[in-house]
Amino acid sequence: MNIRDLEYLVALSEHRHFRKAAEACFVSQPTLSGQIRKLEDELGVSLLERTSRRVLFTDAGLSLVSQAQKILLEVKVLTELASQQGESMAGPLHIGFIPTVGPYLLPHIIPQLKAAFPQLELFLHEAQTHQLVRQLEEGKLDCIILAAVKETEHFIELPLYNEPMILAVPEEHRWAKMETLDMDQLNGETLLMLGDGHCLRDQAMGFCFASGAHEDGSFKATSLETLRNMVAAGSGITLLPQLATPKEQSRDGVSYIKACDPVPTRLITLAYRPGSPLRARYEKIAELINQHIDVRFSAEWL
Repeated sequence: MNIRDLEYLVALSEHRHFRKAAEACFVSQPTLSGQIRKLEDELGVSLLERTSRRVLFTDAGLSLVSQAQKILLEVKVLTELASQQGESMAGPLHIGFIPTVGPYLLPHIIPQLKAAFPQLELFLHEAQTHQLVRQLEEGKLDCIILAAVKETEHFIELPLYNEPMILAVPEEHRWAKMETLDMDQLNGETLLMLGDGHCLRDQAMGFCFASGAHEDGSFKATSLETLRNMVAAGSGITLLPQLATPKEQSRDGVSYIKACDPVPTRLITLAYRPGSPLRARYEKIAELINQHIDVRFSAEWL
C-alpha cells in the first residue's frame, strides 16, 4: 500500500465513476482499476461491490476511505512543513473563492500578489461556501476567501475587509438619482435575491427583512450578473456587494445607491485549517489584500 493507492481510492469515492476518478488522478482507467484491485488483494477485503453497475463501497471500503482521507491530510501537512525549509512565499498555493467574491476581488489582487510574491504558484478554485468548507477540511484547498459565516467558525479566520452592499435599481426607478438611501425606505419593497447555496443571499435577506422588505419568490438568480441584468431589465431591485459595482453611479441601465442607517455589510475573511504550518504565508497574503482593498474603497467609493 502507498500514498498513491489511497489517492485513487479517495478519488473513486468522490467521483463514484472509474473514468472520472482516473482523469482526476491523471492516470488511465485500467491503471486505477488495477491498483484498487491490488489494494483489495493486499488487505484481503472487498472494498467495492462488483455486481452493481454503479460504484458502491462496502462497509470496509467506506471505513478505509475515511482513514485514507485523514492520512492524505496529514501527508499534506508534512509537505507544508517541508516547504518551510525554503522561501516561505514560494511554491504552490490552492485558494478557494466564493462566486460573489472571486470574479470581483481577483482582478484587483492577483497582479498585486504576483508582484509581491513572484515565486508563489497560485491555483484558484471557485465554488459555493459549503463546497469550499469541505474541500478545506479535506486538504484539497490550502485556504479559502469568503464571507464569514457560521460554517467557518472552526477555522482560523483572518479579516480582509468589510464590504458594504449597494442598492441596485433600474435607471428609471424613482430612487435612481439618489446618492444614499436609508434602509428603512425598503419597508414593503420586494427585492430580487440569489438562489439557495449562496451565503450572500442569507446576509442580504437579513438586512432586508430587518428593514421590512421581502424577497421576490418568483425568481432566484444563479449569479450576481443575472441579478444585475434583471435589474437593468426593470424586473426589480437588489443589493450587490460593493466590489461588484462600477465607479459610476449609473451604468448599463442600473443605478447604484449607497444604503445607510444601517449600512448593510459583510465581512470577507481568509480561512485556513488550525495548526497549518503555513500561517505566516496566509498572514502576509491577508495583509496585502487588506491594504489594497482598503485603498480602493477609500479612493473610489467612500
